[in-house]
Amino acid sequence: MSSSVLDASALIAFLFGEPGADIVATHIPGGLVSAVNLSEVAARTLEKGVPLDRFDYELGRLPLTVVPFDATLAKVAATLRVPTRPLGLSFADRACLALCLDRGLPAVTGDRDWIKANVGVEVVVFR
Repeated sequence: MSSSVLDASALIAFLFGEPGADIVATHIPGGLVSAVNLSEVAARTLEKGVPLDRFDYELGRLPLTVVPFDATLAKVAATLRVPTRPLGLSFADRACLALCLDRGLPAVTGDRDWIKANVGVEVVVFR
């Protein structure tokens, strides 16, 4: 059973031992991550000099599920643009929130502004 949806910031913090990684670790078993957010994590990993094959290996060891970004999630994310625009939330942020709404799960993020979004998603801020 899924427990929460991890934003890119959460997975990056966990993979690189950043502040709050211990809190993120408690949300990984059974957690979900949008393929959109996974792309952000992969890009950041490459920026830090870690090859994609190493990233794939580390990701494969984690007990979480990557969820494809489909037409249903795209429409949900679209409905979030207007209410989240004043907060500066990105498309990837909205993709994560859309998955949360679709599955009825909380979001785990390092971005405190998500709390202000008030879009019907419980937000767990890990740092």
